[in-house]
Amino acid sequence: MAETRIVSIIGKKNAGKTTLAVALSAEFARKGRRVMCIKHGVHPADPDRPGSDGHRLFFEGKAERVIIAAPGMRVVFERRPDDADPIALARQYFEGAHLVLVEGYRAAALPKIEVFRRQASDSPIFDPTLPNADQWLAIVTDDERFEAPCSVLRFRDTMWLQLLANLAWDKAKIIAD
Repeated sequence: MAETRIVSIIGKKNAGKTTLAVALSAEFARKGRRVMCIKHGVHPADPDRPGSDGHRLFFEGKAERVIIAAPGMRVVFERRPDDADPIALARQYFEGAHLVLVEGYRAAALPKIEVFRRQASDSPIFDPTLPNADQWLAIVTDDERFEAPCSVLRFRDTMWLQLLANLAWDKAKIIAD
């Protein structure tokens, strides 16, 4: 695997994690970077519509791995007994990526960008007393009074996305082969 960077985007429910991941991914793609993403979910993923061929192969056929291939898109679903860590997943599936954006995996030892919006929660996940508090690269927020020892960017800031992209690139964990 070429030198690949990895960073996690975390936040409470409905904070805007996916929206931020999409914006960062598009910004890096605009810069010519190969971006790949991992979405961590707490519920089993649905490989396809119930009754469809992919769904039947995966659930009724108990296939270990199903690839749904269509023009311009390929989706892989596989059965695994573990909830693999994001670095192992990146090594297995994302060879050649410049950057892997991970949505979730807040417990993983990864650099973190938190999305904290007051509409979604009264407080962020970040707590300076957490043993992994040093893993936070930045917190992007709409709270004008929020302060933290890591970088705090506000959605109203001019160029916040470009600043965040540069920070993420510079501070992301590099995955060694």
